[in-house]
Amino acid sequence: MISATSINAKKPDHQQSMVRRLSTLLWARPGLGLGLLLAPPLGWFLLIYLAALAALFISAFWTVNGFTGEIEHNWTLQNFTTILQSETYRRIALRTIGMAALVSITDIILAFPFAYFMVRIAGPRLRVALFTLVLLPLWTSYLVRVYAWRLILSHDGALNWSLQQLGLPVLDIGYTNWAMWIVFSYIWLPFMIMPIYAAIERIPGSLLEASQDLGAHGFRTFRKVILPMSLPGIVAGSIFTFSLTLGDYITPVLVGGPGSDFIGNVVYANVGIANNIPFAAAYATIPLLVMGIYLMAARRTGAFDVM
Repeated sequence: MISATSINAKKPDHQQSMVRRLSTLLWARPGLGLGLLLAPPLGWFLLIYLAALAALFISAFWTVNGFTGEIEHNWTLQNFTTILQSETYRRIALRTIGMAALVSITDIILAFPFAYFMVRIAGPRLRVALFTLVLLPLWTSYLVRVYAWRLILSHDGALNWSLQQLGLPVLDIGYTNWAMWIVFSYIWLPFMIMPIYAAIERIPGSLLEASQDLGAHGFRTFRKVILPMSLPGIVAGSIFTFSLTLGDYITPVLVGGPGSDFIGNVVYANVGIANNIPFAAAYATIPLLVMGIYLMAARRTGAFDVM
């Protein structure tokens, strides 16, 4: 007879054999190990994200009963028709997209020379100090930064006080689209600097030397070598600035004035106040479609390689 002790002794051997086989398999196929490692979090993310998008698109085709306020699960294009026919909603969408594009362009103009200086000119200590200055605003609350700019740009704020001390006319740009442009450009600037920095850092110094040896100096080297090789970083940074501006609704409330609503403000009002979730879902599809088109265009530039 086989004793219980011998059976229990064989179980660890069998388990160890299975572990060795699994280790050998994962060592021979590293891609399989990586896939098993990423499968749970990636599967959970895709499930939640795709399920939320599916619920968003499905509810966009429903309506709200004007008498009872209940959501009616009747398939209709009424919400999208209202958006297309309403001049107000079209203007808000265009204002949001235009502001997102303007902020991205502004941050590109500001971030590129700063990133180039950090990579090619600044020494190690100065580079660390500049890195700290770039990342320091991200360590503070988003609302704190917005309120600080609200105090600076208000009628009796620091900006107008400084202009008065210099004998210059005051600028009443508080609670306007100009104020939103300034605040958005400041808040998202670090998200533009870092991708451009990474892209410029990847440019071999030998290419710049070769360009100079061939007689290309200054602007020609910038146009022929630096700018094309930095384009993926520029596009990667613009993805952040464009998408973050496109989906923001807090800054227009705190800094913008009348007529400064964004898409996010309309969505928030229809979800919380009007309780018209189907219309909010339909209006929320606009930034999703815009970002989908933008991401497909950005993919062709290799922007995802530096993100």
